[in-house]
Amino acid sequence: MRRLEPAGTPDLAEAYAYPGRRPWLRANMVSSADGAAVHDGRTEALGGRADRRLLSLLRALADVVVVGGATVRAEGYGPVRPREWWGDLRRGRTPAPPLAIVSRGLDFDFDAPVFTEALVPTILVTCPSAPAERLRAARRYAEVIVTGGEQADVPAALDALAERGLVRQLTEGGPRLLAELSAAGRLDELCLTMSPRLTAGDAARVLNGPATAPIPLRLGHVLEEDGFVFLRYLRG
Repeated sequence: MRRLEPAGTPDLAEAYAYPGRRPWLRANMVSSADGAAVHDGRTEALGGRADRRLLSLLRALADVVVVGGATVRAEGYGPVRPREWWGDLRRGRTPAPPLAIVSRGLDFDFDAPVFTEALVPTILVTCPSAPAERLRAARRYAEVIVTGGEQADVPAALDALAERGLVRQLTEGGPRLLAELSAAGRLDELCLTMSPRLTAGDAARVLNGPATAPIPLRLGHVLEEDGFVFLRYLRG
């Protein structure tokens, strides 16, 4: 098993490179050794230094980071901020990828840094049934994609992002959003960090949705550092 190399090394960036310039959706998730995707509603207790380094690298490689609104609120998301060691990873692109936040209710504080301090305007993905007042407010602070009906059509939103040139897509969940994307057949790759933690309890798994037929995956590589195991799976 290979060790996780320093995040700024070319070999690690090459190991996680996207396959060309076609639309590709990668998920990055963390799980405890007994299968929990969160602890006390957040992922912080499951992660570690190496996990955060890999998260930053995957963001550097992406054109856009797709995340559910509940996860943004629970995890206290801010905008993606570039790191000095990113170097040439963003050459020819914006300094950092925008966040694309999926939300029906648009229940956000639009004065929060995730909107006001973003180097690239945050994108909100919502649906026609979103509250009209919140939708008007959202348009003042973010780029808005409206799709679907009672709920946002997230696969259609991925297509809309790709039409904007944002083809190297990274989703950080949460588990409900990831289950929806997987069930729609849109998940191309899963980067799963296995944390050396046991939590028990009834926390959701990395996919939290109705059961589906098993989706075959093939293993791309396995890396390790400080007891954390980094699995890269590709759709079979």
